[in-house]
Amino acid sequence: MSLVAEDPRIVEFDVRTDEMLVNMGPQHPSTHGVLRLQLRTDGEVVHEVTPHIGYLHRCAEKIGENLAPVQWIPYSDRMDYLAGMNMNLGFSLAVEKLIGMEVPEKAMTLRVIIAELGRIASHLVGMGAYGLDLGTFSPFLYAFREREMILDLFEEACGARLTYSYLTIGGATHDLPQEITIPPGLAAMTERDPTEQMAWTDAVRLFLEWFEPRIQEYHTLLTRNHIFIQRTAGLGILDREMAISHNCTGPVLRGSGVDFDLRRDGEPIYTRMYAGYDWSVPVPPFTEAPPEAVVGDNWCRFYVRMLEVVQSIKLVRQALDRYPHAEGTHRVPFKLGAKLPVDECYLETECPRGQLGIYLVADGDPNPVRCRAKSSSFCNLSVIEPLCRGVLIADIPAILGSLDVMMGEIDR
Repeated sequence: MSLVAEDPRIVEFDVRTDEMLVNMGPQHPSTHGVLRLQLRTDGEVVHEVTPHIGYLHRCAEKIGENLAPVQWIPYSDRMDYLAGMNMNLGFSLAVEKLIGMEVPEKAMTLRVIIAELGRIASHLVGMGAYGLDLGTFSPFLYAFREREMILDLFEEACGARLTYSYLTIGGATHDLPQEITIPPGLAAMTERDPTEQMAWTDAVRLFLEWFEPRIQEYHTLLTRNHIFIQRTAGLGILDREMAISHNCTGPVLRGSGVDFDLRRDGEPIYTRMYAGYDWSVPVPPFTEAPPEAVVGDNWCRFYVRMLEVVQSIKLVRQALDRYPHAEGTHRVPFKLGAKLPVDECYLETECPRGQLGIYLVADGDPNPVRCRAKSSSFCNLSVIEPLCRGVLIADIPAILGSLDVMMGEIDR
């Protein structure tokens, strides 16, 4: 900086900055677990971003080659520990494709209820944590209040709140409970008697009736908030071609205007679960978007998740109507030591953060020879470098948070 201070314009002109290497994370609240971003900066401007994905290294895939498929279900929980039900489902469907198993209508309907509730719970964390990344705390608390109610319902169904291992090969480990005591959080929010008994499905309906009007409150707090729009709209623009070339999936891909969802466009063994349901895939451009928003920016990725919550509510309600009349049982038996056919298979399913791909190779033994998983978060994180090139350091959390990555899924 010049020592001549008589004219402020001269001082500003003489400012010189040096290139610096700055480590953001893993302790930074926006870096989601063990992720570390190495930034090469010139002043406040980021010239280069290199993600270091840390060392969760649980060797889940290698362990899968030493266990029978039923024994590996708990490992799928831990790959995306915020959407364990959806990961259970993806692996189970891959095994069912390998062995040629067809599950009954009742099991498929149960899976739709559980998987879509899991999607809502996961998107609530994504929404709340994103608000936290951008400096607002209240939406985080509200989102976890709603998520806790879903976890209460999951606990009544399978006895667990995080690592469920509930959806398994052939259907689900147990049928949905007939009658439960209303969960305390739901009773408090709906002003019901906490000792009241009701069917599990009625408790889910009660939750949805209470939860759906709250979505508008989230739009008021975040989506249409002027500060939120300034921090997200027109920033981190991922165009359609770049999203496809980096193999992005899920809300990150759809936020760039690509109308693709495996629940509708996937293989029949998966899409038949959703056959006959009335729902849609939200894809920008949105007529209600603020003028500053651009297809593929942070705001669009966030808004796609919010709209997907609405679609999941529609799906759960329809599945609840179908469930009492669905044919068959909740599960087709599959023995622990059953031998797998000499074959290989690959199947992708639509998890909250994108596509989970499972590749299995079997040689006639009960354990698969190869067990591999394709991670949506790994591909989605790969666009962080081009999206962050040339932006300000303060914008990095806004871009990273919009990708909603899960590190357990990346370093598996």
